Amino acid sequence: MTEPPRITSEPPRIAPEPPRIAPEPARTTAEPAHATTELPRIISVDDHVIEPAHLFDTWLPAKYRDRGPKALTAGIGELAYVGGKYQITMDPAGPPADWWIYEDLKFPYKRNIAAVGFDRDDMTLEGITREEMRRGCWDPGARLADMDLNHVEASLCFPTFPRFCGQTFAEAHDKEVALACVRAYNDWMVEEWCGDSGGRLIPLCIIPLWDIDLAVAEIRRNAARGVKAVTFSEIPTHLGLPSIHSGHWDPFFAVCQETGTVVNMHIGSSSQMPAASPDAPPAVQASLSFNNAMASMMDFLFSGVLVKFPRLKLAYSEGQMGWIPYALERADDVWEEHRAWGGVRDLIPEPPSTYYYRQIFCCFFRDKHGIASLDVVGRDNATFETDYPHVDSTFPHTKEVALDHVRGLDDETVYKLMRGNAIRMLDLGIV
Repeated sequence: MTEPPRITSEPPRIAPEPPRIAPEPARTTAEPAHATTELPRIISVDDHVIEPAHLFDTWLPAKYRDRGPKALTAGIGELAYVGGKYQITMDPAGPPADWWIYEDLKFPYKRNIAAVGFDRDDMTLEGITREEMRRGCWDPGARLADMDLNHVEASLCFPTFPRFCGQTFAEAHDKEVALACVRAYNDWMVEEWCGDSGGRLIPLCIIPLWDIDLAVAEIRRNAARGVKAVTFSEIPTHLGLPSIHSGHWDPFFAVCQETGTVVNMHIGSSSQMPAASPDAPPAVQASLSFNNAMASMMDFLFSGVLVKFPRLKLAYSEGQMGWIPYALERADDVWEEHRAWGGVRDLIPEPPSTYYYRQIFCCFFRDKHGIASLDVVGRDNATFETDYPHVDSTFPHTKEVALDHVRGLDDETVYKLMRGNAIRMLDLGIV
């Protein structure tokens, strides 16, 4: 076991608002950062929300509250990330952190997932309280203000305590309470987090992954109030759930197609991140974070799901895009040369890349290889994200980062990347 990060009693250094700005990313040419000064206001398709402490006390029906998630502030002891798993203990004498306690789960918030406002070297695995976070992490009004600072018009936010596709509730023992928690989270997301934002905060809902009929019903319930996005696992078999090849998920895909609900799959939504060695430092998994997106996309391209549901939209969140050209080349080559023994001769009637260009969206924040390969990645398939408030976030200098990427591209392409493709993906009804 590797030694956990050293935790001291020294209070964390927290930047005032507006935060201290990290050094600008290195530039590949001597051209000024603002060679192009006009950039459309960004629609970010991958951000995150830290749930407020009152969420389940307010939105979970009273009869479930004694068995539902409870928020508290308590000391944290060991907090390490080894072999893709967190090792966490509570310690009354340790530095304070905000936690959720739910059944046998103890879930602390960590500074690397509420990193905005900290210097780069302070974005650690230490615990954190909401009081120490930048307020935009959990307060919708403050989030809108930070979006204004960051040249962002609208934002789609993934959950934190429920995890990226609701795994927390899928793993719960009491499924009656878990279902109530899923619905409570979605009600909070739609009515409180997004409700007063004038459409700038875009609702992203979760489903009860353990029951396909309940999942379909939850899609319909949310679609009826205008929700156009749901989060799903990149690789459901890693969660002990049926594969997308089994037909189990077809009713879910069918209702998403029917309602125009985009299926968003975030890196890590399979609760596993690739690493070659169990004792590898987290930097290895951070560098390989796109691998699950690549594996998931191959799964879908050869599953027949996109053939069966030709209007279904998939979105890979935080997967970046520089890997996509070769992945498509290889998939098409396998289809051409190996489709008979590969088991897809009768299942996939057209080259797999056909379905990618028709139905799949990718996104990026720092990916110049992807930009250089944009004609193959697809000018109609790529979207942009800021990853607020995670450690990868480009806040508050997102405009400069984006300009550095799109320099030299035509205005139509820049519009598509910064907002146009996201508008089409999410059916936002704006220009």
